[in-house]
This record gives sequence, structure tokens and C-alpha cells, in this order.
Amino acid sequence: MNIDLLCVECIINQAQRVGDTLNVDEKTSVKLIKNAKEMSKSFSFSQTPPEVATPVYEKMAEILNTDDIYKEMKDRSTKKAQSFLPFLKQTLQNSKNLFVDATKMAVAGNVIDLASEVAFDLEEELNKIFHTDFAIDNTQQLKSSLQNASSVVVLGDNVGEHFFDKLYIQTLQELFPHVKFYYFVRGKPIINDVTLKEAREIGFDEVCEVIDSGVVTPGFTYKMATKKAQELFDSADVIISKGMGNYECLSSSHKSPIFFLLKIKCQVVASSLGNEIGSIICLQR
Repeated sequence: MNIDLLCVECIINQAQRVGDTLNVDEKTSVKLIKNAKEMSKSFSFSQTPPEVATPVYEKMAEILNTDDIYKEMKDRSTKKAQSFLPFLKQTLQNSKNLFVDATKMAVAGNVIDLASEVAFDLEEELNKIFHTDFAIDNTQQLKSSLQNASSVVVLGDNVGEHFFDKLYIQTLQELFPHVKFYYFVRGKPIINDVTLKEAREIGFDEVCEVIDSGVVTPGFTYKMATKKAQELFDSADVIISKGMGNYECLSSSHKSPIFFLLKIKCQVVASSLGNEIGSIICLQR
């Protein structure tokens, strides 16, 4: 999925949000926004939004003299997400449709996105997610694919959300014990996406094999992945892709089947999927 003019506007707005979130001085804020505007003049409309946004975030990190812009925010997201685990575990334990509810839970975690056009409250989403229908519901196709799979790659997205991903994979392992799962993370900090560091901090590697994809964009850009990541991606029977960034990068992928689990948080993705902002999606490509 390539960028359009709304993506350009969004990326410039993200520069302002970075300044506001980090409470930088006015001079630095102006510099961040000016830099984004200048870089936007050379954006290629043949690239995906994550590919275009990455150099902008790298430059912002340089201006802010850090290699992890949202480190403190990621720490807070981790603590907040962790606090909901007892509720989620109890809900799944009492579930009458464990597979669908676990999949909804995985999507609920996708609201933890510091680069989205629209912000959602995690607690509010969790209170309603199990009573909300998927706007695109391919959960039965996903279940059938997992029943016949031997290896599955789950593409991680945001920090905080990775707690939900861990619980989701644990649930899938109970339901499909014959499947070997791999969890892909980013190659280095970009926005608030999960890396090997955050995954290991919560013991994710005790649940399944965690793969540093080598990808530095906020979405799985296949051509940037390590050889190992590409081989696992290509050989997997099923890909479960979390979040909008991964959808933007893989909506026209060579791989099949890919199941996209996400909450729509911007108009461009809403238009692409033919649904409204706020909708939850389980789509087989």
C-alpha cells in the first residue's frame, strides 16, 4: 500500500506530536516540524507509509540526540499493558469461544500506537472489545489455517501490545499444540515498535522463538529483512500480521495466506479496507 497526500500530512503531524509528547522546547519543536516538512518534499509515492516515515524518524532521533525517541513512553505502555493481564487471563479462562476472544484480545492491544492519526484508550477498548464484532471477520479461515499449519510467523507491532501478543500465542499453543510459532520484532527502535530488547524483558523467548527481523521500518518491509527472517517468512504456513504498519507493508505481499489483525486508526487504511476508523479487522489476504 503506497502513500497518498494524507500520509504526508500525517507524518508531518507526527513530528509535532513527538515534540508535544516529549515536552521539548519551542526551538526544538520548530526544528522537528521544519525537518519533516522539508523531507516530505522528496517523498516517493511508490513507497509504503512505513518506508517513507522511517528516515523522518531517524532524523528526529538525531535532532533529539537519542536512538530511542519513545523509550519512556514505551516503558509506561509496558506497565499499563501488564496491569491488564489478570483481567485478560480471567476473561479467556471464562470464554465460551476461546479462539475468537483471544483474537479480539490481540487486536485490542493494537490501540497502543504512538504514531496513529487517532488515539484510543486501552482500558476503554478492553472493556468493549469482547462485545464488538469484527468489521471484516475471517476468524474461521484463520482457525482452519492454523489447524492445518506446522509453522506460523506472528509479526509484532508495538510495545505494550507485545504483552497481548505473548498471551495470544500462549493461547494458540494450547489450541494448536502441533504448531511452531515464531515472533518477529524490529531490528532497532522505531517509534514505539517492539524490538528484541522489549520482547526478552517480558520473557517472550520462553514462549516461542523470537526473531530479530532486521527490519528498521515501522512495518515488515520484506526486502529489508535478514536472510533468516525472509526464509522463515517464506516457509511459514501462516502469517499473522499485527497492526497497520505491517498491513501497509504487506497488503500486496507475495506471501499467502496472511491474516491481518488490526484496529483501523487512520483514514487511508480505512479507505483501503472499506471500513470506518475504529473498526476491528481480521482479514485474510
